[in-house]
Amino acid sequence: MRFVYPAVFHKTETNTYEGFFPDLDDCHAEGETLDEALDNAIEAARDWITLELEEGGILPSISEDNDLTLKEGEFVRNIAVTIRLTDGWDE
Repeated sequence: MRFVYPAVFHKTETNTYEGFFPDLDDCHAEGETLDEALDNAIEAARDWITLELEEGGILPSISEDNDLTLKEGEFVRNIAVTIRLTDGWDE
């Protein structure tokens, strides 16, 4: 199954990148470059979603990009994660 959640990124004062998912509580990513931060965001979102599904939780609604309030210097990238669902999910 494919999940797509928006992540908000910004460039730090030390020229690295940090990002967070407004819809996924405490799900963050960072990297030396934007590409590294995006790769780390994919991994963080995959881990967050997988854990939530394993614990029987309900995934949060997905925010629309235009509903997000951004601070100066912030930008949005949609992060796609593909997770193979098993144990009754494919029935």
